[in-house]
Amino acid sequence: MPATPNAFTVLSHPSLDHSGGGRAAAEAAPRPAALFESTELLKGSKIVGIMHNGSLYRLQATKLGKLILTK
Repeated sequence: MPATPNAFTVLSHPSLDHSGGGRAAAEAAPRPAALFESTELLKGSKIVGIMHNGSLYRLQATKLGKLILTK
């Protein structure tokens, strides 16, 4: 039975390498991405604002447990 991938293995998968070669650079060790629980970001609210490059974005949790990010 294959192992279930976790967030770090998915985020560092070679298919996400945008250098054009389709493979991760051999000399550069991939740095794990920061991982946050949605409950940490939302802190009991359904909507949280995120400032990015001078623009305000809205992260919203739906009734079905999905997340929507809008500008």
